Amino acid sequence: MNYRVYSKKIDEILPKNLLEDIYTATQQKQLGVIYDKRPFKITLEKDKKYNWCSCGMSRQQPFCDGTHKNQKLRITMKPVRVQVAETKEYWLCNCKQTSHRPFCDGTHRQQHIQDAIKKY
Repeated sequence: MNYRVYSKKIDEILPKNLLEDIYTATQQKQLGVIYDKRPFKITLEKDKKYNWCSCGMSRQQPFCDGTHKNQKLRITMKPVRVQVAETKEYWLCNCKQTSHRPFCDGTHRQQHIQDAIKKY
């Protein structure tokens, strides 16, 4: 099955993207290409703005490198602008299937995502 159950508890645990209501890229209906089956742990700085790759094609994961602008690839997704309220470590989604862009919500645990990436 490929569905997600809404949980208010998860919304309370996940960090808040301060730019979520300003930039609409968090509301894109498409899901990016699965880049990895594990999230990426990184320290984000308070008040600094980041561009999280939502298409899954960037070579600078988890951040955007502008690959989506290559017209030959026909990528319609845009990066998600991110700003956090405090400097600390965050788990950013690398499977690109999260419902809480750019933060990992555990979606990568679904079997079809685990099967999509071959073991190295």
